[in-house]
Amino acid sequence: MLVHRWIRLCTVCKRLISNNRGGIGWRTSTGHDSLQYVTEVLRGNTASRRYCHGDVGDLYKNESVQRYLRQLMEEYGDLTKKLQLACLSDLERKDMNQKLVKLLPVADVFQSITNALKDLEEVLSLLHSTVGTRDEDEQMTQLLKEEETQISQRIVALKEDLIKALLPSDPLDSSNILLEVVSGRTTGGDICQQFTREMFDMYQGFASYKNWDFEVFNYTHAEYGGLHHAAVRIAGEKVYRHLKHEGGTHRVQRIPEVGLSSRMQRIHTGTMTVIVLPQPVELDVSIDPKDLRIDTFRSKGPGGQSVNTTDSAVRVVHLPTGTTVECQQSRSQLQNRDTAMGMLRARLYQSMMGKETEQRHTARKQQVGTRSQSERIRTYNFSQDRVTDHRTGYVTRDIKEFMRGGEALDDLISSVLEHGEREALLELVEQQQPETP
Repeated sequence: MLVHRWIRLCTVCKRLISNNRGGIGWRTSTGHDSLQYVTEVLRGNTASRRYCHGDVGDLYKNESVQRYLRQLMEEYGDLTKKLQLACLSDLERKDMNQKLVKLLPVADVFQSITNALKDLEEVLSLLHSTVGTRDEDEQMTQLLKEEETQISQRIVALKEDLIKALLPSDPLDSSNILLEVVSGRTTGGDICQQFTREMFDMYQGFASYKNWDFEVFNYTHAEYGGLHHAAVRIAGEKVYRHLKHEGGTHRVQRIPEVGLSSRMQRIHTGTMTVIVLPQPVELDVSIDPKDLRIDTFRSKGPGGQSVNTTDSAVRVVHLPTGTTVECQQSRSQLQNRDTAMGMLRARLYQSMMGKETEQRHTARKQQVGTRSQSERIRTYNFSQDRVTDHRTGYVTRDIKEFMRGGEALDDLISSVLEHGEREALLELVEQQQPETP
């Protein structure tokens, strides 16, 4: 009996498909053409609105995204037709093929959504035709409902794939990074230095969690176990993509462990700064040796005591820009110098990228700012056991677990990354809108 009903289902589906072949393009049972119907579904104006999922559904409803999607599909169709012409020169054909290849991922997913919506429309039509039939058709009705659920889930996944295909790519996402943590200079005193050390430990833990290499270039201790400044190189798979939004001012609120404020349970506030600089594989930065001032000094350890009896630590100053880097991790002055030069190239490269694209939030000057509380991107409230990211409103508890740099930090970074990609897409589609006279 089950096989018999499946044969009936396939026969009806085949008949529905055959009936649609005679027209120009596929149309739904309600008379919509495929492009219009897909657009209406993506906007959420049909019964399929319930299949939209969170932010993905919101993006599809955005008028600018819909306009941009229609523009891409029209361009893809025009290119496909033009490439069939025999009068094209080799140069014109090559240029059109390159454009077509760029549009192909979006077009493929769009076509998959169109096909899935055809299947869904046919299943819904069959379900509607079974209403009021005999009890012996209940089994086929159940099969149709299961098929509807599977198709609906596939449409949701395809919509997510389409958004990913529309997202602008960042060529630096696969780069390693130079990460610096700097104690705040405006508020908090010792609490800033203690918090800077904890942030350093957090990123070291996160690197271990992601199986990334974590190489310390510079580590300047402060009193009472704190940290003034540290610079590290983090290398691994798509490090910059995950950590590029960590750059900025981080604020801490906590009750000191000792002193009068501790006895009075008074909350202190402090800040520190995270700087994230990409290190592309090909770092083409030309530096004239005449523009450098190189100083050597003895390395310092906790408490300020010398830990090296030779002048192995190196400080390099780029005179035209005033950029200064230090390295004192090795006992070899030559090795420290090479490391410092690598750090300098990364900073100069970032400065160059910042001039070319002012919107990039990875520019060192934008990340450092004034280190004031008003520029904070995230607050770590130890007294309330809460971490809040002010760009997305993301809130997480169990701050001690968060500061270990494991799954909790990964979840927050993923949230910020999704928010950043969403904003980048909206900015892109809005830039494509024609200017009104």
